[in-house]
Amino acid sequence: MILGGISMITMLAKIFIKNRPAKEQRQAYGTLCSIVGICLNVCLFAGKYLAGVLSGSIAIMADAFNNLSDAGSSLITLIGFKFAGMKPDAEHPFGHGRIEYISGLAVSAAIILMGVELAKSSVSKIISPSPVDMSMMSIAILAVSVCVKLYMCSYNRFVGKQIDSAAMNATAIDSLSDAVATSVVLLAMLVLKFTGLNVDGWCGAMVALFILYAGYSAAKDTLSPLLGQPPEEELISQIRDITLSHQEIVGIHDLVVHDYGPGRLMISLHGEVPGDGNVFELHDVIDQAEKELKDKLGCDAVIHMDPIATDDEEVNITRRSVAELCKDIHEDLSIHDFRMVKGPTHTNLIFDVVIPFALKLSDKEVTDEIRKRISQKWDNYYAVIEVDHSYVL
Repeated sequence: MILGGISMITMLAKIFIKNRPAKEQRQAYGTLCSIVGICLNVCLFAGKYLAGVLSGSIAIMADAFNNLSDAGSSLITLIGFKFAGMKPDAEHPFGHGRIEYISGLAVSAAIILMGVELAKSSVSKIISPSPVDMSMMSIAILAVSVCVKLYMCSYNRFVGKQIDSAAMNATAIDSLSDAVATSVVLLAMLVLKFTGLNVDGWCGAMVALFILYAGYSAAKDTLSPLLGQPPEEELISQIRDITLSHQEIVGIHDLVVHDYGPGRLMISLHGEVPGDGNVFELHDVIDQAEKELKDKLGCDAVIHMDPIATDDEEVNITRRSVAELCKDIHEDLSIHDFRMVKGPTHTNLIFDVVIPFALKLSDKEVTDEIRKRISQKWDNYYAVIEVDHSYVL
């Protein structure tokens, strides 16, 4: 079934998409899958509605309207892909890619709404059960529906992974939940057919719970990038490796990855360079690193050049000592932009400390603890600390 679903979409893609420019193929895949989804869901609605009317089953009728809502969800996804593919303009200089996340969230909301309505109908059916007349035709319609939904899940999941689409992944989850829901309804109908036991309402309630969970999972996956989730570890490693491959850049910090929709990333970071280097040559190195990040990762990059002392042994030793002192407080505490400013009575240690979100202490509690430990280690060293928070994992 999975291979069949993928083969069908691959064949259609060769007919309608293969000659399109690479930048347009993502939107074309989303459009194709959405149109196929609309057509199949309308057909499933018609078949199940007929079976529901003939049998009088609340579970089948609910399942039918669930497919009708899926057709609406596919229409929302289609519209989302159309808008997300629009070019940047004066009002939206970063493009319209996040509309795809919004369309995925709308699909999730539709799933949850359908689950709530099905739960209400099922509870009513449990309280006041009514007779159900099940025919072999209705059973056959349900069996075919399960196969179609598994097919839809397979191609939506395949394409969603290929083009990195939250909306397509949400649709795949929706299709899988539909397949399970219809399977439960089919099981209830078979039990009724061969034993006479009417569990229509209870099966409807089970289906509702599954749909609600599927809707919650899909909403969580599409809401996270809208709220601002940290980049994946693999991407962070790639950014670090590419940047530090330039010998003059000795370290990076303050890395931020802005997500403006699938394939629309913007990176900003601070690159540490020797403070005694030629500023024009170092600026050229920074430009080259920005270009390499764009060429290899397909994202715009802005690197702020941070000069640091690399040949002062006293500064290097003190920096390492302060870093170890911070690690003793919490293993994920780190420092950067470290400087020593000497005066007649004392020396200021000026640095930024990056406090992880996992640390339950307040910013003030952390900086007070660092200052206390520094004063215990060095009598004439004062800490001037700026607090940062990490935007990556």
